Amino acid sequence: MRIVLSGFLFLSFFNVFAQENTTTEDTPIAKVDSLYREDQFYFAITYNTLVDKPTGLSQNKFSSGFSAGFLRDMPINKNRTIAIAAGFGVTYNNYNQNLIISPTDAGSVYSFIDSDTAYNKNKFSLLSVDVPVEFRWRSSTYESHKFWRIYTGIKFSYLLYDKSIFDGSTGKVAVTGNKDFNKFQYGAYISSGYNTINLYAYYGLNTLFESAEINDESIDMRSLNFGIIFYIL
Repeated sequence: MRIVLSGFLFLSFFNVFAQENTTTEDTPIAKVDSLYREDQFYFAITYNTLVDKPTGLSQNKFSSGFSAGFLRDMPINKNRTIAIAAGFGVTYNNYNQNLIISPTDAGSVYSFIDSDTAYNKNKFSLLSVDVPVEFRWRSSTYESHKFWRIYTGIKFSYLLYDKSIFDGSTGKVAVTGNKDFNKFQYGAYISSGYNTINLYAYYGLNTLFESAEINDESIDMRSLNFGIIFYIL
């Protein structure tokens, strides 16, 4: 009887041990992606200023800008903390200022708003398609997408649509398709921060106007924009 009981207990223990081993062997093993990329959608909100303004030009009210697009990440070191990225996007910028753009048969004419003139709005707006190319440094790892970053590069833009509006007591004047605007624009930018929200700055390397004058002075304004950029994986 003792022999039978001992054999039964041995078989019970063996079955339990076998079940534990089977359970352990069937447990899936989590794999990490050591060849990750930081491909990202981005969205930026900026405050737009003008530099190298002609004498007499001043900005008023808040001038805003919006950008959105996608960047493809291409790491170039083993730890994947340094990379090159290129992408595609769009930008819409507004510039509130005191420069009136008026249409004529010979083209656009430029003048300043008199100080005693009452008006509701005077601005020009630009819609562009963008190709950003940037150099990236970040403290990321394949285990976490929260990291410090410094991204800097060049953004090439092609002007798709422009509109200038003056809305005053004498009525509204609107100009679209102004040939004096520079169709091809490019500038340097930098973004830096932690995780999703980052500081952003852009400086135009060429002028907004290709051929425009006021009071015999060339309008060679450039864009300088500051804001916040959001990166979303």
